[in-house]
Amino acid sequence: MPERFPADEGLVRRLLAAQFPEWAALPVRRVADEGWDNRTFRLGEELVVRLPSAAPYALAVAKEHRWLPVLAPRLPQPVPVPLARGGPGEGYPHPWSVYRWLPGEPAIRSAPADPTRFAVDLAAFLAALRAVDPAGGPAPGRHNWFRGGPLTTYDGQVRGALRALAGRPAGGRLPVGEVERAWRAALDAAWDGRPVWFHGDVAPGNLLLADGALAGVIDFGTCGVGDPACDLAIAWTLFSGESRAAFRARLGPAATDDAWARGRGWALWKALVGHASALAGGDERGAAGTRGVIEAVVDDYRHPA
Repeated sequence: MPERFPADEGLVRRLLAAQFPEWAALPVRRVADEGWDNRTFRLGEELVVRLPSAAPYALAVAKEHRWLPVLAPRLPQPVPVPLARGGPGEGYPHPWSVYRWLPGEPAIRSAPADPTRFAVDLAAFLAALRAVDPAGGPAPGRHNWFRGGPLTTYDGQVRGALRALAGRPAGGRLPVGEVERAWRAALDAAWDGRPVWFHGDVAPGNLLLADGALAGVIDFGTCGVGDPACDLAIAWTLFSGESRAAFRARLGPAATDDAWARGRGWALWKALVGHASALAGGDERGAAGTRGVIEAVVDDYRHPA
């Protein structure tokens, strides 16, 4: 994991004073749930400053400035659109951005009022994103940690996590053999090779709610053009039962059995690596959360819809 730059409010004020003095008098305050890839600060009431926290995440800045203005008018919910692009300065080494603030509560803090309606709305958003012309869009690469590419990129990480779990009593309370079979099925699932737009990190922290309904989708740093199955992982990290079925039904032909299997693979990859790390670090709360995702994926693999 890259070392993260320790940005604070003082740095933001100095950057604004040097590069965007028209905003320098506005109050600056850190956003509590800023995520991992960016240091995020409210700027007044209507703006937000995002500073990539490390060099690999800074690769997304130019991409977002190029493509978010193209994607935004074609999507059914608001997404961030950059207003200004800053450069290195004041000891900070990366490009950075000013956006308009999108109101809403992240779904990681506030549950949807109607999970099934929320699932349908999110699927409609992803369908609209996939329908945008992909010509010239960014292919999977270092800028998005190879989201949209083949799952084989992460086979080594997954197998390392499985070995670590197999070495624990009762597999760390997971059916390691069945988890491995679900992962193998994901690797074997074919993709038709037709690249489309994907978000790349459809997670509760990047989904905004207003009055319990989907009101915006943020953080397109991992977006790109390729296999969109990575966006299906939310089916096991947030949805269950009726809401998961509704999510898949709204996606229609885009959620083939093979696509669904690859989506399970994306959910497994992140959950397995996180689970092994949490167990090694004695983080029982983190291990419980990732275990729940893995168990949901395995159950869906056992009993496919």
